[in-house]
Amino acid sequence: MGIFRPLDLLPTLEAEKARYETHNNDIENERYQQFVSPITNAILENHEPSELGLDFGAGSGPVITSMLEKSGYKPLLYDPIFHNFPELLEREYDYIFACEVIEHLHNPHEEFKRLMNILKPKGKIYCMTHIYEDSIDFDKWYYKNDFTHVFIYTKETIHWIAAEFGFSKVKIDNRLITFWK
Repeated sequence: MGIFRPLDLLPTLEAEKARYETHNNDIENERYQQFVSPITNAILENHEPSELGLDFGAGSGPVITSMLEKSGYKPLLYDPIFHNFPELLEREYDYIFACEVIEHLHNPHEEFKRLMNILKPKGKIYCMTHIYEDSIDFDKWYYKNDFTHVFIYTKETIHWIAAEFGFSKVKIDNRLITFWK
């Protein structure tokens, strides 16, 4: 259903931080803004600036949050390395987004359970990741080569998550995955 890196090969927090610090997450990078635009556009189309959002796994350069702030939105930032404010995981949100984050989760079951629990009724979770399909030559696939990508999702995994946590609907649109509470 999903492809998980063996537990003895999971990276340490220090190794992950060192890897993430090499990412070019410049909030002014137009190419990166275009890459994250499926999430940005979905939020702009489906949510009001007055609604509370969470940038889950915001990283060192929260590009989506920066873009949303230009339109009056004020998502909160959470990241266990760069914005470690665990009290934010005690609040409830109208929408949560995780761009290129879910493949890094060491315990996806616990994290999706947490996200579902902090999502308000009728809220949405927007995720972006590269989903593995049988047409991909896994041995040559670039996405699995990042040692911090510890869980690779398939369409079956996404539908299992939706059923397991009681999401009312899930939609996969290329790399954008939307879960409805």
